[in-house]
Amino acid sequence: MSDLLTFKEMCERFEVTPRTLRYYEYIELLSPQKEGRSRFYGPREIARMTLILRGRRFGFSLEELRQWLQIYDQKGTQEQNRVWIELADRQLSVLTEQRDELNSAIEDLRQLRDQVSTPLDS
Repeated sequence: MSDLLTFKEMCERFEVTPRTLRYYEYIELLSPQKEGRSRFYGPREIARMTLILRGRRFGFSLEELRQWLQIYDQKGTQEQNRVWIELADRQLSVLTEQRDELNSAIEDLRQLRDQVSTPLDS
């Protein structure tokens, strides 16, 4: 079992709480091997966890990730990659819009700060 991670090792490796790991299992993102009450995570689950955390960082919902991961099991890599491109294109648009809004807010805040600070500098 040297290529398997225990529940605790999985939490440590990915810096997630036990609650998070249990929840990912509950919503069928992960399917660890079970021996009694112990859970063991192999290469497949480690790879899935890497994809889940990367997807969360990019702003995808857990449900989107769950459905995307299921495509591999049901239809294979080519279909999964096709769907990934669609999801990525959509999310790139969302993130670009958020960035533009944030840049605008930063500029507005700078201008307001400068207006307020000008009389103080005199």
